[in-house]
Amino acid sequence: MTCRLLLAALCLIGVALPAHADGEVQKLITAADKARLDKYGETRKAALEEAKAGDPAEVRELDALLAKPLVAFSDKDLTGNWKCRTIKAGGISPLVIYGWFKCKVSDDGSGWRLRKISGSQRTTGRFFDDGEKRAIYLGSFSVNDDKAKPYGSGPESDQIGYAFRNSATEWRIEFPAPYYESKLDIMELKR
Repeated sequence: MTCRLLLAALCLIGVALPAHADGEVQKLITAADKARLDKYGETRKAALEEAKAGDPAEVRELDALLAKPLVAFSDKDLTGNWKCRTIKAGGISPLVIYGWFKCKVSDDGSGWRLRKISGSQRTTGRFFDDGEKRAIYLGSFSVNDDKAKPYGSGPESDQIGYAFRNSATEWRIEFPAPYYESKLDIMELKR
């Protein structure tokens, strides 16, 4: 009898716990950003199709980046300084690859936080687990040294993306349907 009660209690606890992807991020994400993530696959496909009309050298660079295998986040600490650049696919121009700037990842005890600290277009935000090889990024876009608004302030500043790791020294964030300029932004980060 005691074993049955214990087993029943454990089953109830298991049912009451949220699924892995339904944690804190689901409480914070805006309806508009949830919709962007829901359409991530089709947005990405359309943007990459448009990007093929870009400069052939840049198209090869993008293809090489996206062809890299994905590895788990779980065995690596991302904190520290990174060089980062933005790739804009689809939209106003087929493909634009910007130069390298400075980014920094810190851990405040609740998880990794990213800040792009140079260049005119900035981001600051936080990562949330979304499986072994993917994380969700909730961030805020700002320009130059303007103070970033908190996430949830509106579509002009809110950012959402999926982060993917390629190696100990390379990873990226893919932002579907950003507010400005493109259909897909990819922030590439390297040590």
